[in-house]
Amino acid sequence: MRRKTYIILYALLAIAVFNFSCKDDRADQLTSIDYDRLFSPIRIESFVINRTDARLSWSINKDVESYSLEVFADDSLTFAGTPVRTYDGVTGDQLPFYIRELDGETQYSVRIKSVAAGKTESKWSVVTFKTGMENIFQPFQDGDVEATAVTLRWTPGRTLTTITLEPGNITHNVTAAEVTAGSATIEGLTGETNYYVTLRNGEKVRGILDFMTLVDIGNAIPVHPEDDFISLLAAANDGDAFALFPGTYGSASKFSVNKSIEVKGVYPYNKPVLNGYISLEDGAALLLKDITLDGTGLADGNQSVVFSTAGVYYGDLRIDGCEIRNYVKGLYYLNVAAVVESITINNCLIYNIECSGGDFMDSRAGAIKTITLSNTTIYNSVLARDLIRYDDKSSSFPGITSKIFVNHNTLYGVSNGGKRLLYVRFKGTEISFTNNIVAETTAIFSNQSSTAIPVFGNNNYFNAPGLFTGGSTSSLIFDDSASSENPGFVNAANGDFTVTNELLKAKGTGDPRWIQ
Repeated sequence: MRRKTYIILYALLAIAVFNFSCKDDRADQLTSIDYDRLFSPIRIESFVINRTDARLSWSINKDVESYSLEVFADDSLTFAGTPVRTYDGVTGDQLPFYIRELDGETQYSVRIKSVAAGKTESKWSVVTFKTGMENIFQPFQDGDVEATAVTLRWTPGRTLTTITLEPGNITHNVTAAEVTAGSATIEGLTGETNYYVTLRNGEKVRGILDFMTLVDIGNAIPVHPEDDFISLLAAANDGDAFALFPGTYGSASKFSVNKSIEVKGVYPYNKPVLNGYISLEDGAALLLKDITLDGTGLADGNQSVVFSTAGVYYGDLRIDGCEIRNYVKGLYYLNVAAVVESITINNCLIYNIECSGGDFMDSRAGAIKTITLSNTTIYNSVLARDLIRYDDKSSSFPGITSKIFVNHNTLYGVSNGGKRLLYVRFKGTEISFTNNIVAETTAIFSNQSSTAIPVFGNNNYFNAPGLFTGGSTSSLIFDDSASSENPGFVNAANGDFTVTNELLKAKGTGDPRWIQ
């Protein structure tokens, strides 16, 4: 009897459920959920840029009309006291949202809430970040750096108390007039010396800078355009330093260097011009600093530097702070059986080097222990050849191990036509390729199995598909760790590669001269 009763009850329940489920009353259907309180912002990201600016972003909610932000200078997330900044009415189309000119080396906490009319505002979402060391220095102007004095510039009106310089333990007490002007001149320095400068307001650091004072003519051989510089080079002794005043030297000339010497421009902002090419001979070593090398008029379109003597051991070739232009074949050429201790190209602007009949950095018969390309911009060059060519002559130089460092450069339009950035076949060569911007090229890294896979890091390749996996069928090396951001160059066609992309600026990618 009990079992029959259960069956009847189950049947009635099933009928009730069926009738409820099939009821065609659309007014009772659940079509949305209305919440009285707005959702809190989610997926908040913070990124410190330009040392003391913060870039904030979060997911946009269509139900939110605006957002309110409160900024606290603390790292405890207690949000006690008064916020140092408040922002109301921030809309979704303002994202990413920038908070500018915060204090340096400070931990900040930010809380954000959603706001809309007729709804209860959301609870706070929070994020923290720490700003970098502040740097209010402004660029040097022509004439600011001298042999025994320097004029330092910073944002006018920013409070400072002291400026210190090392070496020498020099302290300059900043006056109120200097604060207003944003500049101070410090004398009593030593020529050709690297100085490290610190701006302070009390104990707080507001800027750091390093610079080198100019050539002290008393320690060098002064040379003027009317002098016979070619003859002076021929008579040079090991260790001589030549200080060149502004002007043009030579006329599509060959400058032979057969000693270990230095050639420096007196004024970096008004570089002397060597019109011709340099022939390194007899195991010479050379420092070129603040010089313009111009190949205009060379009948054979030579490279800017040629290693000419076989069977010798060359010292260091260092090219620093130079402008190199208008060569047909390339930058340097090592086509003799010789060893070079090192080649360093640093802080240079290089352009209009076509590379017709030669590769840009070209070694075909010798051995180079260390090659460094750093803090340099190359454009309108290497149009259809390889950037770095290093042929395998390792069997002729047993025991030589080579290293190549390519770091903090801006390379624009180089090695187009699917040519190689790294045509490196010298056995055992180690390669590092870091912090570079490569843009507007069909170049690949290498299609040679003998090219070592480089150490990559913090590179950015824009409109350079062959450097990523899938962008080339011939390349054997790719760098998928790189970003592909548009650098936003101000005027690449006219040689202005100032980066406007905030993320690349924050990462310090590319030639530092363009990151402001």
